[in-house]
Amino acid sequence: MSPNRISLTNAMHVLLPCSPHHRKDRGIALITALLILVMLTLLAVSMFRGYGLQQKIAGNVREKTRAFEAAQSALQYGEWWLGQGAPGIGATCTGTVTVSSTANMRTCANALTTPSDPTSWSSALIYTPPAMQVSSTGGTATDGNSNADINYSAAPQLNISYIGLSPSGQQALYSVTGAGFGGRNNTVAVVQSVVAVTANVTSLDNP
Repeated sequence: MSPNRISLTNAMHVLLPCSPHHRKDRGIALITALLILVMLTLLAVSMFRGYGLQQKIAGNVREKTRAFEAAQSALQYGEWWLGQGAPGIGATCTGTVTVSSTANMRTCANALTTPSDPTSWSSALIYTPPAMQVSSTGGTATDGNSNADINYSAAPQLNISYIGLSPSGQQALYSVTGAGFGGRNNTVAVVQSVVAVTANVTSLDNP
């Protein structure tokens, strides 16, 4: 064979089209790659949405805990004050009083109609713990302390109501209700307890 003929044969061999089997393989690979890409995209979107939901849940739990702890601080202050002496049966209370010392504390003869809604309380004692910062705008507290918390939306409040005597007649029963707020106005926690204060004088007909 002459060199020219060999070269022509090789050229013709190179120009032969691919077989249908090869085109089919390449089509399946493309479809498979697209399916994998779609699955990865859906997985990424799902993970992103789940992460955002977890952040919201964590934020709500944090706000709930802050409000609960604030309410507990008010409740414990009221219980401590009752233990300091005989508070009496009190009188009908209205309005709010800011507690700056134990002299501002008071007992109410009228009970709260809706303890679960602090905004509807007929009377309240506004108590701010020493380390708490209050600001209606919220945000992070800036007191120069590395342990600074947030700015609570409102100061805790409490109400102390006289219930009556215990069955033995030797104890006076009081209802103590505390309400706390988180960093947002729509985060509220209410706690309540009943405190029995023993009288210093024992009734002669019930020794």
